[in-house]
Amino acid sequence: MDMTEQQELPHDLKLEGREKLTLSGITEVISFDDTAVQMHTPLGRLTVLGQQLQLRSLTPESGNVTIRGQIDAISYEQPGNTGGWLSRFFQ
Repeated sequence: MDMTEQQELPHDLKLEGREKLTLSGITEVISFDDTAVQMHTPLGRLTVLGQQLQLRSLTPESGNVTIRGQIDAISYEQPGNTGGWLSRFFQ
């Protein structure tokens, strides 16, 4: 699957009880550990923060991802923004 096809994947997320997050339309998992998962989506970079996070399933062809653990925050960064909100605040 080329990048054009990946960008056309529909992006959705479903959070169940702050313990299970199911996502579709993920074009790349950038990094993950037990406290943070960063992914690229058609809507920008998505960061999931929490505790004891586990990447339970990843289907690259469809862009489906399941994360389990204690999910504390979900945030998007617009495409092209770098450095996070603090660096943008001081510009």
